[in-house]
Amino acid sequence: MTPRTPSRDISDERAARMGARRQADARGVPASLMLPRLILVVAVVFLSLIGLVMGFSASSIEAIDMGKSVYSYVFKQGVMLLVGAAAAFLIARFLPYEALRNHVVAGVLLALVVVGIAAVGLAGTEVLGGKRWIYIGSFSLQPSEFSKIVFVIVMACILSRYRARAITPRGSCIATIGLVFLPLGVLMLTQSDMGTAVVVVVGVFAVMVIGGVPARVLALFVAAVALAAVASMTGYRAERLEVWLDPWSDPYGTGLQSIRSFYAFAEGGLFGVGLGNSREKFQYLSEAENDFVFAIVGEELGMVGALAVIVLFLAVLYAGLRIARSAPDDFGCMLAGGLTVMLVGQAFLNMAVVTGLFPVTGKPLPFISSGGSSILSSLMIVGIILAVSRGSNVLTPYERRRNDLNVIRVEGASRTPRSDGRAPRAGGGDMRVPRADMQARRAVDAREAQRADRRRRAVLRAREREEKEQR
Repeated sequence: MTPRTPSRDISDERAARMGARRQADARGVPASLMLPRLILVVAVVFLSLIGLVMGFSASSIEAIDMGKSVYSYVFKQGVMLLVGAAAAFLIARFLPYEALRNHVVAGVLLALVVVGIAAVGLAGTEVLGGKRWIYIGSFSLQPSEFSKIVFVIVMACILSRYRARAITPRGSCIATIGLVFLPLGVLMLTQSDMGTAVVVVVGVFAVMVIGGVPARVLALFVAAVALAAVASMTGYRAERLEVWLDPWSDPYGTGLQSIRSFYAFAEGGLFGVGLGNSREKFQYLSEAENDFVFAIVGEELGMVGALAVIVLFLAVLYAGLRIARSAPDDFGCMLAGGLTVMLVGQAFLNMAVVTGLFPVTGKPLPFISSGGSSILSSLMIVGIILAVSRGSNVLTPYERRRNDLNVIRVEGASRTPRSDGRAPRAGGGDMRVPRADMQARRAVDAREAQRADRRRRAVLRAREREEKEQR
């Protein structure tokens, strides 16, 4: 008999899952999957609408000062939202997330990232002290916004192959260093992009936690990142750290952005000064429509509006983690969970910078800032998460067995009960189960199947962790 290889096992599992998915699509989407999707989509739509409104308010004065139309910035932002929404729909509808687990696909995506980094180094344009953009006519592209997605995909691919025992622990460590951290280090050094490095590290750490990496390895990872961060605090980064501790030490230089942001929040108070009535956007606060748009939200909409934005991002986090929990395999769980944590982590990093809780970095607020690359990459992340949710709509083995059962009806039998009040004799009467009872039984069976499947996954993961610790 021919021995079964891991790749053959994976292909057989994938074929079985695709067949179960077709049956599940005919059944419909259960509420446990549909509710997180709706929460994610609704939260993203509201954040995008807030971004359009606040982007128009924050960019109108700068557009007039530059001699452009007052609608120039918001028009570009709206176009990128439409393009990103179309990309998210196509990814969620037509891209099986399992294709990203293929090492060839992951290698091609990583090669594109390397090409993008090299292109920025050779032909990039320096803006505000950072060389991160490529200009093609009037269109600008920031490859680092898309590279962070690829780094999470590659990390999830490495860990899924390790969990399937396709590679050894040593091989997985070498692959992680060579395929994730080495290109990330080149990106940070060549483009001076500490913000992207922080966001990617958050996403990779989330993938490692979800993937069940041992605590001692996670501790080593945190220690290595901390040492790298301390070593990089030289030059202008050290100056930013000093100004972050005391912005008024350089009130007309490096600390100006933070000080004007504080003024915006102080002016906004509880309910804000009113939509469109910001004063800081009159050239006092630079990058008001981009990295510091959250300060304009706090000024015009007050603490209530700022908290509403925070709640929407928490809804994205909740929905994404629910989708990750419902994923049918480890790769889907790590992919959706890592991308969700990275996306929301970038949002809270931006808000921490604007409120003075973190040193200034150049990362935009997802869905709200006017950067086109940021909007497009954020919506692509949403599309991948929804693709994982769509792939989760599969029948469990218990549901497939239940669907194979048939209800037998005996034709030509009497439907009247016996005179003694007992049920009709065997071979007589209608053996159909009432529709309401069948639906109730199916609902109970579905819940029991989900509980059994969750227990099975928990036991398997516990056994894998015990085997790793014993090794």
